[in-house]
Amino acid sequence: MVRKVAAAALLGLILTCAHAQDKVLRIVPHSNLAILDPIWTTAYMSRNHGYMIYDTLFGTDEKNQVRPQMVESWTESPDHRLWTFKLRKGLEFHDGKPVTGDDVIASLQRWGKRDAMGVALFGFVDRMDSPAPDTVRMFLREACSFVLDALGKPSSNVPFIMPRRVAETDAFKQIEDYTGSGPYVFVKDEFKPGDKAVYIKNKKYVPRKEPPSGSAGGKNVYVDRVEWNLALRDGQAQVNALKQGEIDILEQVPFELYESVKSDPNIQLPDFDRVGFQYMARFNHLNKPFDNVKVRRAVLAAFQQEPFLRAQVGVKELYHTCASIYTCGTPFASDAGSDIQSKSNMKKAQELLKESGYDGTPIVLMKPTDLAAIQKLPDVAAQLMRQAGFKVDLQAMDWQTLVGRRAKKDPIDKGGWHMFLTAWQAHDIWNPISNAALDCRGEQSGWFGWCKDDRLVELRGQFMREADPAKKKKLAEAIQARAFEVGTHVPLGEYRVPMAARKNISGFFVANGNLYWNIKKN
Repeated sequence: MVRKVAAAALLGLILTCAHAQDKVLRIVPHSNLAILDPIWTTAYMSRNHGYMIYDTLFGTDEKNQVRPQMVESWTESPDHRLWTFKLRKGLEFHDGKPVTGDDVIASLQRWGKRDAMGVALFGFVDRMDSPAPDTVRMFLREACSFVLDALGKPSSNVPFIMPRRVAETDAFKQIEDYTGSGPYVFVKDEFKPGDKAVYIKNKKYVPRKEPPSGSAGGKNVYVDRVEWNLALRDGQAQVNALKQGEIDILEQVPFELYESVKSDPNIQLPDFDRVGFQYMARFNHLNKPFDNVKVRRAVLAAFQQEPFLRAQVGVKELYHTCASIYTCGTPFASDAGSDIQSKSNMKKAQELLKESGYDGTPIVLMKPTDLAAIQKLPDVAAQLMRQAGFKVDLQAMDWQTLVGRRAKKDPIDKGGWHMFLTAWQAHDIWNPISNAALDCRGEQSGWFGWCKDDRLVELRGQFMREADPAKKKKLAEAIQARAFEVGTHVPLGEYRVPMAARKNISGFFVANGNLYWNIKKN
């Protein structure tokens, strides 16, 4: 018995020592991770989790060009209605089974029920099949101009490829099996929401040969293990842990601590994000009073961007106002229709609210308590709305609770909501198809808020079919003008969030999110 105990102790010591020799990348992500299904939600934590363990057919590089990822080659028929994709060799799920065309089809079909761009694409898809295990064919009813843009969509919701048995889960229910084929394997047994998430290197993963760029290129893994610290939520404590070497990377530096981090000689601010984010206020169009366009327009008039940016970001070099609902500086950006917000004032907002017939219904405004990049926005919104004449019920909760609650279509007296504020990365909103807030098919819409406007649906449909760049630009402007007219949502300005890392961490590249391949720890 003594020998058995001694042997067990020795084995435990050996395993402990072996684990201590592993290269472990310790990260404090921007929020908690509670939802592990990146198709069920647009939350960026879930998207980042998805990039750790899944792969995609295509990626989008730092120059916003779509590049093949799981795809070896593809062809397009002369009439643009038949697309054929051949998968590259060496694709294998974490359970050892090969990735097949059937897995791809099931994954795309599920994604196509939730994502704004996926829904748009599948409006053109007649059928898909897999004539060989490494081949997928997509037959379109009519040609459309964004097949590759959709399949290479780099941000929420990303068309991740899952095993068929997982992808056949109802698109409106969360998956429970996290088997992927990506560069890392999720260690489910070590996952503790609010504490930590752990990923280990997928030693069987075969990366592409190209250098990493955006969500494209080679996904080489140079560490054995990645640990996300989900418990460390206080900004000062996060920065202290980074300075003391207890963590390697801090995904989002608190704005108020930016100068302190920037001046530390042991810390770097990697140049990984060159397009930034846009803040947004989103209405629930199903619940009164926001089923009334005049009430929504009153909020648009009240929400000048500068107060939000000054209160939330504060560091002038990190933010700017933007009159466009598409990312400023990108091809479709314009000021079309924006006067209701950019040239209004509080007096105008008060007049619009009075004209709307608003009856004093308290507005349930959800406020996240643990997401530093947006947690001050609801306070500014509440103050401005009260000045305009609204009654506001500001309800605090953690971000993951908010993410779960915003998916509910319940009336207010049964736990529903009126408004939340969020942030979108530039890639998610810079054209009328990917911008989920413009999907105005009512309760069939894929994104929370469920706006309904037949004219917007019609204009977006024209944009999807148009191939001429000049005509697409005009359609994008018409869509933006209509969005401001009916109050789909409120753009609240743009900003950048610095990432910080210890100086011994290298391999950062220009990406479209927090991506952790190619990273080395010296």
